[in-house]
Amino acid sequence: MGGGRPGPGGPGVEKGQKSFSFSDFFKLINRVHPKYWQLIVGILTGLIATAANLVVPQFAQKIINSFKNLNMNLVIITGVVFFGGVIVSALSGYILGVFGEHVVSKLRDGLWSRLLKMPVSYFDNTSTGEISSRLVNDTSQVKNLLANTLPNAITSLLQFFGAVVIMFMMDWQMSLIMILAVPLVIFVLLPFMKLSGKIGRDRQDELANFSSDSTNVLSEIRLVKSSNSEQKELATGKKRIAKLYSIGVKESWVNSLMQPISNMLMIILVIGILTCGAIRVMQGSLTMGALISFLMYLFQLMGPVIMVSQFFNELAKTSGSTERIREMLNEPVEKSADDQKVDVAGKELQLQNVSFSYEKDKQILHDINVVAKPNTVVAFAGPSGGGKSTIFSLIERFYKPTTGKITIADENIDNIALTNWRKQIGLVGQNSAVMPGTIRENLVYGLDHEVTDDELWRVLKMAYADKFVKESEAGLDTQIGERGVKLSGGQRQRIAIARAFLRDPKILMLDEATASLDSESEAMVQKALTSLMKNRMTLVIAHRLSTIVDADRIYFIDHGTVSGSGTHEELVKSTPLYAEYVHNQFKK
Repeated sequence: MGGGRPGPGGPGVEKGQKSFSFSDFFKLINRVHPKYWQLIVGILTGLIATAANLVVPQFAQKIINSFKNLNMNLVIITGVVFFGGVIVSALSGYILGVFGEHVVSKLRDGLWSRLLKMPVSYFDNTSTGEISSRLVNDTSQVKNLLANTLPNAITSLLQFFGAVVIMFMMDWQMSLIMILAVPLVIFVLLPFMKLSGKIGRDRQDELANFSSDSTNVLSEIRLVKSSNSEQKELATGKKRIAKLYSIGVKESWVNSLMQPISNMLMIILVIGILTCGAIRVMQGSLTMGALISFLMYLFQLMGPVIMVSQFFNELAKTSGSTERIREMLNEPVEKSADDQKVDVAGKELQLQNVSFSYEKDKQILHDINVVAKPNTVVAFAGPSGGGKSTIFSLIERFYKPTTGKITIADENIDNIALTNWRKQIGLVGQNSAVMPGTIRENLVYGLDHEVTDDELWRVLKMAYADKFVKESEAGLDTQIGERGVKLSGGQRQRIAIARAFLRDPKILMLDEATASLDSESEAMVQKALTSLMKNRMTLVIAHRLSTIVDADRIYFIDHGTVSGSGTHEELVKSTPLYAEYVHNQFKK
């Protein structure tokens, strides 16, 4: 493209060193207006399930203490409370899961909507792989925290504090021993929790980088193969995979230590409680049922302690994801008037003192002045990199001029609704973009009305594309592959021209539409373009002299400036640079 546009990418996703912020997390969640009633109902049912779990040891104590005179009603009630708690707990998990899924679904909707409204400049500077990682991996991480880890943490806390209260009501001495032991367990496990959190953060960042790199490489697989770069990309990929492996080994090492240490501490705690309890039972100050009940509560205490370690690990992983999603949602979107619609047919287009730079202090266009009258052909000629395609991008409103303005009949195009403006423009580029899918889907892409097969065949015939489409295996429903790889360059161009015929644009822009074609394809495409250019304003970029000599007006663009303008004959006489350009073209 003209003017040396900066390419996307960079070193990849930066490692998230920022600690997790609940404030930032819930600000992000609040943006999608979640159904908090589901969260409340889920927590309330979780409370009920937790209460049932806390009551069961009390019933167990009574059953054990009265085992010789067993009360079957008490056994039945215990069974009902136990299984009822399981069912209610499952219901709570389902409701909270639905709440989390709804939030993440809305979050992805918001991200996708935001992405489609972002200016082209964002995609110039951000790789497709990185965007894909944020849309899929980061939102999945947020979902995991919100739909799984956070609900489990809430119910675990309720279970922990409920068990503590009941235990103190039963026997404060035994309870004190347990309560003093739990912080000791947490203190021993805390370094492992912190290390696990750091590893989780590194793993999430490296996964994002690997996803970004692999998407970028696979999307340009033909370039990789034609450049014999398989070994280079293999080496790069192996480095990423090796780094992920290294992080995974560290994670396995930490987990392998945490599990036996947790189990060892649990066994020590159980032995300690059993020893103290056995002494108390022999002394007659504690019943066997109470001791069993205490042990049941001990297990209910340890579950939340283990859950806390997992929770902080997930927080660390989600911290970077939250930050990256918030950054994307805070990116500016394309701005335009919402309601002003202008029919551009029969109106004059002007670029008035337009200057532009992709990056600060690297100006591409300098004080460009262009006039395109209705139903005329205006050509832009000049050496590659001069800024011709950038002018087209400004007219399409992919970018905004740094200074100056573009007008249609004295109306600044920035004041016209963006959809209304682009609806009236048809662009046929050097490498016409197509979407994966069928020929039919590509022809009607972007149209807001139904189109009959007769209309499709009509525009295909006008674009000299009907013959090869009829010969295709499924006609209009033939799959063309990703980026149209199942079509030749000339066939893709003719599909693009047929699509332009179908749109019937008021302004037609041709960006070197025949530059990459063989002579046979070029002749057919040129015939189709000649037909398409009739009775509409046409802006043409071309290197080939044959394409521009018949233009009503030619602008010679060199190093971002208009070196001369006029008809072909006028420019040959008045602009030495153009005369030299023409001479070089004839030599070719």
